Amino acid sequence: MRGEYKVPGGKLVAVDVEVESGRLAGVSVSGDFFLEPDEALEDIDAALTGMPADASVDQLAGAITGALDPGVSLIGFSADAVGVAVRRALGKATGWDDHTFDVIPATVLPPVEHVALDEVIAHEVAAGTRPPTLRFWDWDSPLVVIGSFQSYRNEIDPEGAARHGIDVVRRVSGGGAMFMEPGNCITYSLVVPSSMVEGLSFERSYAFLDEWVMAALAEVGVNAHYVPLNDIASDKGKIAGAAQKRFADGAVLHHVTMAYDIDADKMLEVLRIGREKMSDKGTKSANKRVDPMRSQTGLPREQILETFTKSFLASYRSRLSAYTDDELTEARRLVDEKFGTAEWTHRVA
Repeated sequence: MRGEYKVPGGKLVAVDVEVESGRLAGVSVSGDFFLEPDEALEDIDAALTGMPADASVDQLAGAITGALDPGVSLIGFSADAVGVAVRRALGKATGWDDHTFDVIPATVLPPVEHVALDEVIAHEVAAGTRPPTLRFWDWDSPLVVIGSFQSYRNEIDPEGAARHGIDVVRRVSGGGAMFMEPGNCITYSLVVPSSMVEGLSFERSYAFLDEWVMAALAEVGVNAHYVPLNDIASDKGKIAGAAQKRFADGAVLHHVTMAYDIDADKMLEVLRIGREKMSDKGTKSANKRVDPMRSQTGLPREQILETFTKSFLASYRSRLSAYTDDELTEARRLVDEKFGTAEWTHRVA
């Protein structure tokens, strides 16, 4: 059996392995990484040989670390990366090439329905009734989407929100507020089975699940890189923030919002954002717009969305899809019973 893992920003790790009597045998680690001294590769193979076939990534990495001398240098990879490759070889963890993805192009819906669809589709992916899915948001009305753990009163100026007719909804994932007017940002949700992040920390899974968008950004002229924990930046500053939710039934929701052309004056009247946060969003003055994707690409938002969609379709085994009537009905039910209620929105006062 063979498993591979490409370290985000690093090197490829491959493991060939057999299982005999419930334990690893015939272990051979390879890849385009660097390792000093060379002989340490034999120590890594030996450390894994005889380990239980159901050992976790942490246990496998611990065995490797414990077997290596302190002076050994792993360059472009880590003991954890080897552990992930082993788990993939055993079929316990999966990668991009192990799935066929549904891709749903930008579809105009009330933004609160997009928030609800995150939960609907996550449960479907966990149940196996829908394959892993990438979907792009588009919306017809303004909304602020706050993170699952944010304080409503600390984030929202109710007078400003009322003056501009902007509602507030709380999503299921953590992270910060999303100020969403029609056409002002680019948002997508990626839902995958938990096996795709098997053995990955939250920090590493953010970069792993956004591998595709780095290539897509390059296609629209943006040289992007990941900034831990959950930001995407170019040489001109931050352009996007990510959020994630791991569901107990076996799915991971990962979504990203990129600023395209946000009215910073209005945003400051609706959100309670300090100077440090505004600087992080790429502007030093409320009289300017937050527009990294527009200014850095020079492209219409629709063209960026189209390029992103085509880039993903070209990179992975995938197919175009759409929302089903049942999904939209379930999303609207969740809006009525959960996401549209004051109890949910104000659950962290």
